[in-house]
Amino acid sequence: MDNAAGHIKALERMEEAGFEAYLVGGCVRDQLMGRPVHDHDITTSALPEQVMEVFSDCTVIPTGIKHGTVTVILGGEPIEITTFRIDGSYTDSRRPDSVIFTSDIHDDLSRRDFTMNAIAMGADGRLIDPFGGREDIEKGIIRCVGDPERRFTEDALRILRAVRFASQLGFTPDEAASAAIHSMKDRLGLISAERIRDELDKLICGRDCVRVMLSFSDIITEVIPELAPCVGFDQHSPYHKYDVWEHTVRAVDAAPAGDLLLRRTMLFHDVAKPVCARFDENGRGHFKRHAPVGADMAGGIMKRLRYDKKSVAEICTLIRHHADKYTTKADLKRIVSEIGADTFFRLIEVRKADNLAKNEFVFEENLFFDGLAQTVRDLLAAGECCSLRELAVNGSDLKNAGLSGTEVGAVLHELFEQVITGQLPNRRDELLDYAGRRCCT
Repeated sequence: MDNAAGHIKALERMEEAGFEAYLVGGCVRDQLMGRPVHDHDITTSALPEQVMEVFSDCTVIPTGIKHGTVTVILGGEPIEITTFRIDGSYTDSRRPDSVIFTSDIHDDLSRRDFTMNAIAMGADGRLIDPFGGREDIEKGIIRCVGDPERRFTEDALRILRAVRFASQLGFTPDEAASAAIHSMKDRLGLISAERIRDELDKLICGRDCVRVMLSFSDIITEVIPELAPCVGFDQHSPYHKYDVWEHTVRAVDAAPAGDLLLRRTMLFHDVAKPVCARFDENGRGHFKRHAPVGADMAGGIMKRLRYDKKSVAEICTLIRHHADKYTTKADLKRIVSEIGADTFFRLIEVRKADNLAKNEFVFEENLFFDGLAQTVRDLLAAGECCSLRELAVNGSDLKNAGLSGTEVGAVLHELFEQVITGQLPNRRDELLDYAGRRCCT
């Protein structure tokens, strides 16, 4: 198991001390699937105090001792070890109010969410799998341990986790789990914004996100109600063969799976289309201003879900400009000046992902977008003026030339426009001469 040497040593030390100890949960699931394993959890029959005694020669931190968890620093690696337990009631639909420690691994596994996560593995590789989790993994099934409604009542986040796992792993919730997911979705309102955001991030980056986002659109719109009008909204456009929601989902999938920022952008890029839609006398749909309106809507959604400020600003910028038109080098210089070169190149990727979720004939436009990106790279390599910072004069120069107050900024922008349109060279003397004449008018 990847990076598991320290954890295997911890298991062996627990066993040598006379206790049962197992790897459990996602690390076992991922090993059985041949997936990279990043997090390892250990469960044991030893009480927290006994765990601390076994590792008395190590640094031990009582990270969650109320719920039976201590963290052991073994070989410089933090290892979480939790006592077998039975959970009490969940009045907050997130964490048990109390736990009862038990000496039976089966009791511990029976409290877990899904059968694929209710498998324990000993240091020797032996599996304890009382609920058929390995078989469900082989069949690609997400099945709750016991009654789905009880599992989702205990912890409402499990509803979203089931959908996220389906996207990540390419699995399908069984009939009972699916029914409970749909019928209990209103319980997601009990979950913190941060936890919802984190699950959504994993969901939209999943390998099977298209199937899952289309099948469980009601789960996503439950936590992002602004997206609900997109579902089934016919665009009545020759460029589009999907409704707004399916276009959105396929645009998400068209963005690189490892680029979370772009996938987030595609999730929100057309959120304003339904509210901005207008239909002409021929029934064709038009969506004037859906980009800037969508940027504002997306900003509100992301702030509510506690996205970091940098991501919110970047994504809103990309959405605001995702429908812009560029026909000249001056157009390109203006947008690079406004948003920066790095964001411009990211915007090109947004445009391409957007196109890949439209009718096939639109795909050819991506060659045009590649050409725009190359043009900007050439402009930058040639040292052409593509921002106010690259003008041969600055604000201090203009103040010395006699300008003051808001005139300084206005003339700087005017000079930039003169330079990028080729009406003036980017030379200090000529720009100051123009500014001086401008000052005297």
